[in-house]
Parts: sequence; C-alpha cells; structure tokens
Amino acid sequence: MFTVNMAGLQKILVVLCLVTRAISQDMPYEELLAQIQACPRECNCPQNFPRAVYCDNKGLKSIPKIPPYTWYLYLQNNLIETMPLDALQNATQLRWINLNRNKITSDKVGEGVLGGMKHLAHLYMDDNLLSTVPSPLPVSLEHLRLSRNRISKIPAGVFVGLDKLNLLDLQGNKLMDDGVTEVSLKGLTSLVQINLAKNQLSSMPLGLPPTTTQLFLDGNNIEKIPADYFKGLPKMAFLRLNHNKLGSAGIPKDIFNISSMLDLQLSHNQLTEVPVIPSGLEHLYLDHNKIANVNGSSVCPVSVDSLDDSTNDGVPRLRYLRLDGNEISPPIPRDVVLCFRLLRSIVI
Repeated sequence: MFTVNMAGLQKILVVLCLVTRAISQDMPYEELLAQIQACPRECNCPQNFPRAVYCDNKGLKSIPKIPPYTWYLYLQNNLIETMPLDALQNATQLRWINLNRNKITSDKVGEGVLGGMKHLAHLYMDDNLLSTVPSPLPVSLEHLRLSRNRISKIPAGVFVGLDKLNLLDLQGNKLMDDGVTEVSLKGLTSLVQINLAKNQLSSMPLGLPPTTTQLFLDGNNIEKIPADYFKGLPKMAFLRLNHNKLGSAGIPKDIFNISSMLDLQLSHNQLTEVPVIPSGLEHLYLDHNKIANVNGSSVCPVSVDSLDDSTNDGVPRLRYLRLDGNEISPPIPRDVVLCFRLLRSIVI
C-alpha cells in the first residue's frame, strides 16, 4: 500500500505548473521563481505572463521596486510624481514601460534613469506634466509617446544615436516653431511617424528625415507650405493638416504631387480651390473650407482624353473624396467623375 502525502503532492504539482509556464515563456525556472517572489505587494504579477508587472490604477505616488526579470511594466493611471535615478535600477531587462496619466514633471526625472535601459523599446508617458523631452533616452527605443504634456522644448541632440526610433508622438504640447528645428530633430534617421498635432506651430516643421512616412500637424496655426518642402521627403504617404489656417495662396500648385502620397487631409482650413491631386492619392479630405467649385481640368493629374475606357491603367487612384462644408452644390462635374473613375464615395 502506498501512502499519499497530499501536502507533498500539492508542492510537486505547483513546481511542475511553474516549470511548464516558465518553459512556455522561455524563462528559466529559477528566474520565474525569483520574479514571482519579488512581485511588489501593490502590483499584480500573473504567473501565466511572468515577465509582465501590472501596477496600474493603484493610486501609487512612487514607483515600487520592480522584479529583476520584468519586460513589460504597467504604471498608468497613478499619482506618480518622480522618477529618481534608482527607480528602475533593478529592472534592467525592461522592454516596455507605460507611465501614462501620472503627475511626473521634468525636474523630477532623474538624469540617466532611462538612458541606461539597454533593451527598452517602448516608452509611454502621455498625460503627465513634462516640460521637455526626457534626456538621455535609451538607444534601443523604437516608440516614444509624450502626448498631452507641457513640452515646449526638445533638447538639442536628444535623439542622436536613436537609430531605431520610428514613432514619435508629441501631440497636444506647447511646441512652437523655434522648438522644432533641424537641430532638435537631428538623429531621427529611422523615423516613420511623427505626430505634432495640437501644438503652437505656425510653419511646417524643418529637419524631418527622408524616412518620414506619416506627418500629423492638425490643430496648429500653419498658413503656408514652402514650395520645396517635400523635396527631401520621398516616402511621405499620410499627411494631416486639418484645423490650420491654410489658404489656397499658401499652397503651391504641385506641392502634393508626390508619388508616395496616399492620404491627404486638409479639412477645416481656408482653401478656396481644390489643389492638384496626385495620381496615386486614395483619400482626400477637403471638407469645411471655402471651396465654391471643382474644375476637373485643373484638378485632374492626367488628361481625361488620354484615359482608356477599357482599362484602369493610368487612371488616378482616388477612392474617397470629402467636400462637405464648402460652398459647392451638387452634382459633381462630369469631367471630375471621368477623371476619378475609381471613386467609391464622395461626400458633398
């Protein structure tokens, strides 16, 4: 007869369970055990996702000691005011930090607290009280979100060496033209998307790298676009300039004639004419301007007479056009329809 020791059996089962989870997470058992044992009492460290530590919505005023093998750290929706130099010194493997919606000010971010994180790829600090972009930043960073702070300054050289950074979100801050320059943006060699919406810009930002694909500038005070602005931006595909002060006189005739352009948004401006539409453009937003008519011969990027009715080769790619909120009365002129024969939706 075998005597079953239930307590011992339970311990064995727990160990087997932890080992299985460790293997599934590609995490040695010793690390898993240390990770769980070091979990702060204010936080949640799920055993089925051992590299994540959830400290969000806890009313925290400071960052607790984080377990050493943490990759994903969630600290959003707290009352955290400071990031001292030793705040994250134990968590050297961090890949992702979410500090959105706290009360962190720039003077309370310890110099070097972020720069030494050799694996950090995602840093989210939206809705805090920052007045400047934190510096230094880790060279491993790929996404940096700092929207809805009080940032009026980008320190010179802050992005130098950040060769992996491809997304920069600075919307809803207090940046002016002298805060967004070639000097302040130097180093963004891999940038794909930059969001500068809802700042205090009166001109198009300078110094964007040729890798830029998405540029969001809604809600500024921009009145014109320099004639050669997109000359160094051959990959520009998504451009948003809604809610600015652009008039037709401030838009050179062929300014948007970029082969890569797919989505162009110019809603809520002061345009009186439809700009020339590039052949490859698929979505165009011109609603809530002062446009009185649409002339197909002036906006069509190709000659209507040259189009072959039996094929769509060479036909402009526009599929969505929004013109409501202007002074245009339907119907849309026939030459416009003939030019943009791939249109699936027109809002007027």
